[in-house]
Amino acid sequence: MAKQDLTLIHAPSVYDFRKEFLFYGPVSDLVPSTPVFEMYPFGFMTIAAHLHRMGYKVRIINLASMMLNDPKLDVPALIRRLDSRVFGIDLHWLPHAHGSLAIADLVRRLHPDAKILFGGYSSTYYHQELVRYPQVDLVMRGDSTEVPVAQLFEALDSGSDLGRVQNLTWKDERGVHENPFSFVPENIDYIEVDYGWIIRSVIRHRDLEGHKPFKDWDRYPLTVAFTVRGCAQQCLVCGGCNSAMKGFLCRKRPAFRSPEKVAEDIRHIQDYLKAPTFVVGDVRAGGRRYAERFFAESKSLGIDNPVVLELFTPADQGYFRSASSSFTSYSIEFSPDSHDEKVRYALGRSFDTSSMERSVQLALENECKRFDLFFMIGLPEQTRESALESARYAKRLHQLTSGDKRLFVFESPLAPFLDPGSYAFEHAEEVGYRLMARTLEEHRARLASPSWKHVLSYETIWMTRDDIADASYDAADALNQARQGCGLISEEELHLRMERTDQARSMMRELDSALSIKDAGRREARLEELREKGRELMESTICRKSDLEWESPGIFKSLPRAMIGLVKGGRRKR
Repeated sequence: MAKQDLTLIHAPSVYDFRKEFLFYGPVSDLVPSTPVFEMYPFGFMTIAAHLHRMGYKVRIINLASMMLNDPKLDVPALIRRLDSRVFGIDLHWLPHAHGSLAIADLVRRLHPDAKILFGGYSSTYYHQELVRYPQVDLVMRGDSTEVPVAQLFEALDSGSDLGRVQNLTWKDERGVHENPFSFVPENIDYIEVDYGWIIRSVIRHRDLEGHKPFKDWDRYPLTVAFTVRGCAQQCLVCGGCNSAMKGFLCRKRPAFRSPEKVAEDIRHIQDYLKAPTFVVGDVRAGGRRYAERFFAESKSLGIDNPVVLELFTPADQGYFRSASSSFTSYSIEFSPDSHDEKVRYALGRSFDTSSMERSVQLALENECKRFDLFFMIGLPEQTRESALESARYAKRLHQLTSGDKRLFVFESPLAPFLDPGSYAFEHAEEVGYRLMARTLEEHRARLASPSWKHVLSYETIWMTRDDIADASYDAADALNQARQGCGLISEEELHLRMERTDQARSMMRELDSALSIKDAGRREARLEELREKGRELMESTICRKSDLEWESPGIFKSLPRAMIGLVKGGRRKR
């Protein structure tokens, strides 16, 4: 393989999940990826595109996705074949603590002369602990690291002092060094979102599998456009909330991308792919004028790819009318987190239930193609009964919308970890949480537990871990009963879904029993007996994964468009 300057590797949550006994449960049922969390962070693309423009060679290896799609993949052999000056491994989400460090160790053994660089939210939070692992040389801190990573390569090229690289924590024979955290851009217009680069990279390396954002992306492509880095919201359990941004990411205020550039990003994607684009961040977060400019520019660019808009708070009639007039097809994602106003207010979501319901109705009245609404289990002030009532409340929403099939209501546990940096993590006892893991190493070790319930890093004074796990399955049954009662699924489908949650409950209890066996040999033998059953329940335990999918034609139907886009270079404004 040709030598790269930077090879970005996305590791599975646990290495090697194909050999370990792991019953994942519903930890990823409501995201596009599997429980291996194989979706790599969007920063891979922006860092790669930024370095490419500077003349550096960069490659993305989604190792987690490759391992999922090829159970016989020889990972050490694959990594041995790679040739790179620097290997970049993301620890953006803490569920990757086990896999990322294990892959870094493998890279260190196979490429002892290469530098190993970590980055991401969790890397930033734990940078001092992380850099002390023997397989880690460098940690890049922050939510915007394109420029500092380029500075790192300029320093490596010239042999100059790494102490001048912004945001870098690093070590040498003299010890650990922490450079100033000084690159925190006030806007993100400097970022180039280049889907053409990734298509060219796929062709250059003849490797679609290693570049795919998640396992089924070729069947169900989903793209993203970012409006902001940082957040003004203060949700207690979120590691990306306002206090977390200020606390460990040195961000005093959100950094927005101009609304015109966000619209251009969506149009640029359309030049290459016929696929839904998820717009990350509520476009109203930048103010009323920001949203107006975004909708106006989107309309003028003639965007006809499906667009998914995110709401942080209820929206009014004008918002949905603007969305309807600006896009050929738009959908909504909204996470009120609880039907219970007491819980919602305790979480930091200060809006009433009637305005939430009105938003659902207004969206569907204004040609919204799909409305996804998400509730969560494991919140402050939330009892087990309150969590189940959120699921039962779905029936009221379905009745309010006359059983409209465009409405989807979901509920899942806050799993597997409470986000480091969130207010609830930093002030656990104050807001009713009990933490079972604080350090990076404690979280890493928990990920190898056989049952998802035992991976959970917290419980609350209102709900134990057993309560959270049991309520997750009970809520799934209540949601499916609500769907069937409103004619949204058949009696047969209800039976199949409830049968699967029963199997998952049974599996959880069998694992509890197996783990209680004191004799190590007998315990391992019993776990081995349960292994295959656990694999069969790896996905879709509380809902069907397909329930989350927006309509998409598949990547291969976009090939003619992609080739034309490469020839034309896209229609991005310069």
